[in-house]
Amino acid sequence: MENQAIIESFSEFKDEKNIDRVTLMAIIEEAFRNQLLKKYGTDENFDIIVNPDKGDLEIWQNRVIVADGEVEEDNLEIELSEALKIEPDFEVGEEVSEEVKLIDLGRRFVLAFRQNLVQKIQEHDNGIIYKKYKDLEGEILTGEIHHVRPRAVIIYDDDQNELVLPKDQQIQGDFYRKGDTVRAVVKSVDLRGNKPVIILSRTSPKFLEKLFEQEIPEVFDGLIVVKKVVREPGDKAKVAVESYDDRIDPVGACVGMKGSRIHSIVRELGNENIDVINYTSNNQLFVQRALSPAKITSITLDEENLKAEVFLKPDQVSLAIGKKGMNIKLAGQLTGYEIDVYRDVDEDEDIELTEFADEIEDWIIIELLQGELNIFLTNLGCDTARSVLDLSVEELVSRTDLEEETIEEVRGILRSEFEE
Repeated sequence: MENQAIIESFSEFKDEKNIDRVTLMAIIEEAFRNQLLKKYGTDENFDIIVNPDKGDLEIWQNRVIVADGEVEEDNLEIELSEALKIEPDFEVGEEVSEEVKLIDLGRRFVLAFRQNLVQKIQEHDNGIIYKKYKDLEGEILTGEIHHVRPRAVIIYDDDQNELVLPKDQQIQGDFYRKGDTVRAVVKSVDLRGNKPVIILSRTSPKFLEKLFEQEIPEVFDGLIVVKKVVREPGDKAKVAVESYDDRIDPVGACVGMKGSRIHSIVRELGNENIDVINYTSNNQLFVQRALSPAKITSITLDEENLKAEVFLKPDQVSLAIGKKGMNIKLAGQLTGYEIDVYRDVDEDEDIELTEFADEIEDWIIIELLQGELNIFLTNLGCDTARSVLDLSVEELVSRTDLEEETIEEVRGILRSEFEE
């Protein structure tokens, strides 16, 4: 009965786990030896013969023949009188091989063996999964959503392996439903206990890089290389590309006619705004391109400290900085430079007050430039920087409800533009 149960378990594991014959034989033998070691203290004098295809299993115990009454270790030695019952011509000092029936080992032994076998099979299976996905780190996978949890989305691949997409690796605005198909890049593969944990990401720059490889043939073929990717997931990204073929325009090839090629990538990323930039080893030109769509007047680079001072016309400053400072932030990450922008104004040139919104904190902008100060200054005809500076602090204090400290702060910001 025990034999039959174990034989059935052989075929069960072979069918379900898709383990090759040699590996299964090795696992079964190791599981048996573990149990024999626990029962007898050693497994060195046992031979195990396994044939999982036919369900054959034999255990042979090897013991040395000693004179009657001189047995010190039952597992390793056998009395001569007992050995003669097996073969009538045995002598002291010879080795006897005797088959051990599973029924003699007991039911608890068989149950423990089966548990040990399950554990060994699981460890083997986990090892294969770990190696498979470790080799896929940085590659895109497609899977079906199985569970949507508050902190993560559980995804199953084609082999029913569990993949995890944590909340912090999801693009803001993504909506997930059970049964939907989702694409993501393998971010990391770790072993927790003996179980592999496969973490996916849709916010990683690597995900965008691999999407370029999948969607743009020239990138896939290696004619165009993605040099670097920086992202604010779901909002904006900058991708530096370079062509190894002078006949191919890397930016045009990636974007396509009227954005036809990049459209599918933008849609996959929740309408993330993607700037494709032609990479160059000329750092000054690279910074200039990275700040697009702003048009730059001049650039000064500090190569030692990796700092860039960029001068622009007043109407280009807001374009260079971008919404919530995102454009200049990504340009800095892409080029590796800390970028400072300055308004390039002539001595007699004036600047609209609204152009200073990027240099004043939000609450000051709301309270001063969009509130009482803006209304008052407009009434006075002071809608530019110089028209404000032409009035003294005392005049502004006496004719408004603003505090002197606030007015001094605003004047300081305005004055600095003309002193640079």
